[in-house]
Amino acid sequence: MNLALLFFITSIIYSSVGFGGGSTYLALMLLWGISYAIFPVIALMCNIIVVSGNCFNYIRRGNYNINFLAPFLVGSIPFAYFGGTLLIDKYIFELLLFTVLLIAGVLILFNFKTYDDNIENYRSLPKFICFIIGSILGFISGIVGIGGGIFLSPILFLLRAERPKIIITSASIFILINSVSGIFGQLTKYGIINEIFNFWYLFLAVFVGGQIGNYLSIKIIPTRILAMITSVLVIAVALRIGFKIF
Repeated sequence: MNLALLFFITSIIYSSVGFGGGSTYLALMLLWGISYAIFPVIALMCNIIVVSGNCFNYIRRGNYNINFLAPFLVGSIPFAYFGGTLLIDKYIFELLLFTVLLIAGVLILFNFKTYDDNIENYRSLPKFICFIIGSILGFISGIVGIGGGIFLSPILFLLRAERPKIIITSASIFILINSVSGIFGQLTKYGIINEIFNFWYLFLAVFVGGQIGNYLSIKIIPTRILAMITSVLVIAVALRIGFKIF
């Protein structure tokens, strides 16, 4: 199957629950044999393209709480940059990606029913805890080349940290800002800016797919169903990488 088509399908599924799809883009490029030096930047750029539309639509509907999100971002932004600057062996990268995908998929699977939950009783997390969570996720995101929302969202749902719509919006903004920070970190390692634009067709595919996924989320399919589909996709991709590694 054409790689652009797989990116297109991935962006539809992930954007429907407020994610960018970076982890699966990475896995697909790894399986496709694209240069290890370049695909984290491509994945992060695809993240930015997909979640920009999500952020605009969610914020326009008033589904955000900057005071809630700020401590996560304060922790994540510098650590995403720092993680992006680190050089790691390709095999270690593959192990990290496999682990990240598997854990994220399981977390979403166990929490997918809460994505349409309208219960208002949530508990406020201490800002220091939010900072620590943001720092850890930012560092992991920077190393691997993802936005981190695929972890942040299920963790916040598990902790009942905010209303579902606020959590989904927060995850999208978290992905957007971490992806920008991570790209700057990644670009310190290799001179790859010119090569990136050879993959314009992938950026176009995720732009179109992201708009469709956002529409599905708002107008057609219940978010919990989309979250369940996302979790199955993430776990399936993790297992595929696992078979390649082991």
